[in-house]
Amino acid sequence: MNEDRLAEIIGSTALRIALRSGRRRRPAQPVDRDLRLTVTAVRAEAPDVAGLTLARPDGADLPAWRPGAHLDLVLPSGLLRQYSLCGDPADRASYRIAVRRLATGSTEVHGLAPGTEITVRGPRNAFPLAAAPGYLFLAGGIGITPLAPMARAAAAAEVPWRLVHTGRDRASLPLSAGLDAAHVLLRPDDEHGGPPPVAALVAEQLAALPQGSAVYCCGPPPMIDAVRRAVPAGHRLHSERFSPPPVRGGRAFTVELARTGRTVDVPADRSALDAVQAVLPAVPYSCRQGFCGTCHVRLVAGRTERDTSAPGSMALCVARAEGDRLVLDL
Repeated sequence: MNEDRLAEIIGSTALRIALRSGRRRRPAQPVDRDLRLTVTAVRAEAPDVAGLTLARPDGADLPAWRPGAHLDLVLPSGLLRQYSLCGDPADRASYRIAVRRLATGSTEVHGLAPGTEITVRGPRNAFPLAAAPGYLFLAGGIGITPLAPMARAAAAAEVPWRLVHTGRDRASLPLSAGLDAAHVLLRPDDEHGGPPPVAALVAEQLAALPQGSAVYCCGPPPMIDAVRRAVPAGHRLHSERFSPPPVRGGRAFTVELARTGRTVDVPADRSALDAVQAVLPAVPYSCRQGFCGTCHVRLVAGRTERDTSAPGSMALCVARAEGDRLVLDL
């Protein structure tokens, strides 16, 4: 038995033991090197959702990942976008992603054909599956992508779980049909006269799960905000959103761009990234949530808060100034 296969068996066994025992476990370490992969298959997961399978050209094993992980795709145009892995972590021969057609980069993904080579970075995991006595998974549309592998992991570990998948109609609910139907509630808006009453839905589903069950939610910001208000004490909420979180409790400050000498005002309710892009549109970004690293820049002067970057740098999308002024290497 080779070392990679042994490590895979040990890792999957540890995951099952950790989930069933409630012990915490360390997330898989991110892979920072670039991988040159080939699109080996494209399938329609829903009318506006493309499912892509990626593999090494030589068929060699891919880096391991755990439920909740995502890939950074470097698209042919140069755009960098993140997509959750939705396949089976035990499958080391390929990665699977599912992408809904939107204007912000995903249209380009839908144009990738089998045989296309593409650079990816990762896997990285900013949304790990933590040990818990049970799980309630709440998916809004394409938000099912990180949750489907989590549900399969919970099922394999024989930990109680429930999954609710909401969306416009049944055709807009990809991937959940492949899960155990006894644990899945499909809740299309068009069959119920609109979006679900979140508080009642969360209470009903948690009543069928052990006390202390974790709640995982992935979807649009209004859904996550409603779930956050509905989750009772004693149940931990883990969430991943499609768009940047709103700036709350912010304070205005100024940013000096050291290379040009220009000064940019950052309002209390906007990110530094938004303000800087108004004068430097080419400043790169991707996730807008602080974890991908694309918008990190060198900090010349000043101190930041709410920052996810390394010391001496600033994550433009989430960090703010401790004082009134920052100087950036831009």
